[in-house]
Amino acid sequence: MDNKKLLPVIAVGVVGLILVIALSSSIFLTIHPGEAGVLFEKFGKGLDKEHVYGQGFHIIAPWNTMYVYNIKEQTTEESMDVLDKNGLSISVEVSVRFNPMPNKIGYVHEIFGTNYVNVLVIPEVRSAVRQVMGRYSAEEIYSTKRSEVELSIIEETEKSFSDERNNIQMNALLIRSINLPANITLAIENKLRQEQEALAYEFRLQKETSEAERKRIAALGEAKANAIINSSLTTQLLRMRGIEATIKLAESNNSKVIIIGSGKDGLPLILGGN
Repeated sequence: MDNKKLLPVIAVGVVGLILVIALSSSIFLTIHPGEAGVLFEKFGKGLDKEHVYGQGFHIIAPWNTMYVYNIKEQTTEESMDVLDKNGLSISVEVSVRFNPMPNKIGYVHEIFGTNYVNVLVIPEVRSAVRQVMGRYSAEEIYSTKRSEVELSIIEETEKSFSDERNNIQMNALLIRSINLPANITLAIENKLRQEQEALAYEFRLQKETSEAERKRIAALGEAKANAIINSSLTTQLLRMRGIEATIKLAESNNSKVIIIGSGKDGLPLILGGN
């Protein structure tokens, strides 16, 4: 074969090889574990939201773009100043664990883009914290209703994240710290201590009142029992019991001295015996 005829073929091959090497990063793509991709087809239908590319090796056209997302659990920590229902400023630190819903990253990308953490996650967390804490007083947030406040923030944030427009899964949210002005903290702690002392005093009063009532009821019962006994001790009953006692003493083998009391109804009296 004429070498001159081979030159164009070789030239085209070399150019093609150079182009493949130059575009290899755009054509050959590896998605690692904990990642997922969504493809933008420049000359096609645009962003393919329904098809999510999983981990592994992929080949795409050089004019298309694969957006790779981290779908593993992530954590963000936020510090903010919020106002309680009385307008008092409170410093709060929260941490939230989340991840984008793997099968919905196309929708996340379409609305929020790869910077969705700063565009969506952080603002929604801040908004939920401010809304919830604005419904409570500083004292409730600091002490008596802290768990309730935390639960309400979790519910608000989870509801916002899971909205079909947002498509974020929240795994946990924790209030790391609540800081009030020193004088407010001291006043709340003093109030709580006084309330505990008052509750303890009230408990002692209730206990003493209950004990007094118990004694009163017992005394009343004993008085009623005595009244019943006294009402049943008739002259005839006492005479019969005295006769029965005299008979039993007379029938006993033990030596004794028995003196019958004065009067016709006198009862026996034991003066001595073995």
